[in-house]
Amino acid sequence: MKKIAVIGAGTMGNGIAHIFAQSGHDVSLIDVNEEALKKAISTIERNLDRQLTKNKITIAEVKSALQHIKTFTEMSEGVKGADLVIEAATENGDIKAKIFKTLDEVTDPSTILASNTSSISITKIAAGTSRPDKVIGMHFFNPVPVMKLVEVIRGYCTSDEVTASIMDITQKLGKVAVEVNDYPGFTSNRILMPMINEAIYTLHEGVAGVQEIDTVMKLGMAHPMGPLQLADFVGLDVCLAICNVLYEGFGNPKYAPCPLLVNMVTAGKMGKKSGEGFYDYSGGGKDLVVSKSFAQ
Repeated sequence: MKKIAVIGAGTMGNGIAHIFAQSGHDVSLIDVNEEALKKAISTIERNLDRQLTKNKITIAEVKSALQHIKTFTEMSEGVKGADLVIEAATENGDIKAKIFKTLDEVTDPSTILASNTSSISITKIAAGTSRPDKVIGMHFFNPVPVMKLVEVIRGYCTSDEVTASIMDITQKLGKVAVEVNDYPGFTSNRILMPMINEAIYTLHEGVAGVQEIDTVMKLGMAHPMGPLQLADFVGLDVCLAICNVLYEGFGNPKYAPCPLLVNMVTAGKMGKKSGEGFYDYSGGGKDLVVSKSFAQ
C-alpha cells in the first residue's frame, strides 16, 4: 500500500498522517476545516522537530516526511487512488456512518476502509457499505508517534486477506499490531473504561480525592498515570461516549457512566483539551493542580 488517506486532522488524524509519512507513504490528510489542516501540519512539524532534537531522525527524514503529506478539504479529491483510507473523525457513530457511506461511493472498490474508532462497532460501520469485507478497525493510541500499540479490529465480515494486510502494514510502521474481535469496547476500552468509570465513582462517593485515587493506582498498581489524569488526557467526552457504547452494547448496569462524568461533560469540563477536568491545565499542565471543583 503506497498511498494512504486520513480523514480528520485532529490529534489522532495528524498523528496517523505523521507516522505513515515518516515511513515513506504518500499521505492525503483530509478535513473540511482549512484551519484544522494548517494546525495539523504545524503539529506534525513540531513533533518531527522534537524527534530531531532527540536524535531519533535526521533533517533529511524530517523534510522527506513533510514532503509526503498533502492536505485536502474535499474528500473525493483527497482519497483518489488511495490504497487505504483511515477515518479518524469524532467518536460518534452517526458521523462515522456518513463518512463511510461517502467513502464507499468515492473510493476505488479495492480500497480498504479503516476506522480509528476506540469503541464503535466495525461490523455496524461496515454494514453501511457495499464492501464489508474490506472494512476494518485500526485503533491507534495517543500520542500516535510514541505509542506502540495498534488494536486491529476485525468486523464480522472482514476478510482474512484484509486483516493480514493491515497487520502487516501496521508492523512495518514499527507498531505492535494486536488482532481483536468486534465487541463493544474491543479489548482495550472494555478493560480500561470500567476502571476509569469506577475511579470517578470512587471520587463521586467521597471515598478519596483526585490525587489520592491517582497516587494509589500509580504507586500501588505501577500505572504510569492515574485513572483520573488519564481520563483528562483521553478527553472526558470520549470517556463518556465509550462508557455509553459499553452500557448500550452489553445492557449491563455495571457499565453505566458515573453521574459525575455526565455532569462534567455537560458543563464543558472535557479534561486537558478544554483546560479543565479533574485537574486544572490553565497553567499549561506542567504542574498538575487539582481542579478547584475537587479541592479539599
